[in-house]
Amino acid sequence: MADISESATPSGRTRRLSADAVLYRSGAALARRLPQPVGAALTRAISRSAYRLLPERRFITERRLQRVCGPDLKDEALAQAVQASFESYARYWFDGARLYNLDDAAVDAGFSHQGFHNIEEAMDTGTAPILALPHLGGWEWAGTWMARIPGYPVISVVEPLRTAWLFDWMVKERRRMGIDIVPLGPDAVSVLIKSLRAGQVVCLLADRQVGRGGVEVEFFGERTLLPGGPAALALRTGAAILPTAVYQDGPSHRGVVLPPVPAERQGRLRSDVVRITQDLAFALEELIRAAPEQWHLMQPNWPSDEEAIRLFFEERKGIDRQPHRVEGSSQERVPG
Repeated sequence: MADISESATPSGRTRRLSADAVLYRSGAALARRLPQPVGAALTRAISRSAYRLLPERRFITERRLQRVCGPDLKDEALAQAVQASFESYARYWFDGARLYNLDDAAVDAGFSHQGFHNIEEAMDTGTAPILALPHLGGWEWAGTWMARIPGYPVISVVEPLRTAWLFDWMVKERRRMGIDIVPLGPDAVSVLIKSLRAGQVVCLLADRQVGRGGVEVEFFGERTLLPGGPAALALRTGAAILPTAVYQDGPSHRGVVLPPVPAERQGRLRSDVVRITQDLAFALEELIRAAPEQWHLMQPNWPSDEEAIRLFFEERKGIDRQPHRVEGSSQERVPG
């Protein structure tokens, strides 16, 4: 993968982003045309290449898996778990790309669920629930199923992409699946409040803070920032917060919805947001531990990750500077 560095020219960055956008759309179109077994095999091959070619992502994934599973996960077992994580992430993109072509019967056949009554009970109150999810498995399948089969309208927040036309295309694709999209920005909160009160289920990824803000909580043994949006929305609207995960379950998907996180006012607003977000973080830990290799969090997410990444790059630079001895020769080769 080419590097977009500060030394790259603006026109070079534009060409790079445009090439990525074309590649993504072309890949999505190809995924829809391939038979599922062929697409699955191609996805596995791509994930193996990504595992080899993306050492930083591999390193962060190792740290994340050991954080969840403990330090005893190491050596060959750790390598296999990391490879499984890359494969799961590649499958997420493949399944999402082909969803648009599937009819309702195929979407329904590919999905099972546990705890769906928690969503139904929340809908009966007159205010739709907030589904708080980790980056795990394939939530878009569940969102499509919920919009098409029981007929519950779904809306989610997405961070805008640097390539505007690619973002617009992705928004249109999700809306065709039955998932409405609101861009992350100053108007998102007011849109979501209206949506909840109108009976539209709000899906929010809640295991990683994007941009400024966030609430400091303990998450898998270290304090970090997680989004305070689910808690703040619940306090303002009375909506239930339902910790939810969608697992890749063999060739299908399985949704799990936990009971609502207590979200009543008890004191100052900020204190209540922190308390609710911490309770939500513990619930997300429970869901993630059920399938840690399906957790697609391949970016630094804790303060210690930043220092670890710095040391990782320093070590790699040191290795690259070391002379490499050619086997069977007394000469040394320095990479050029």
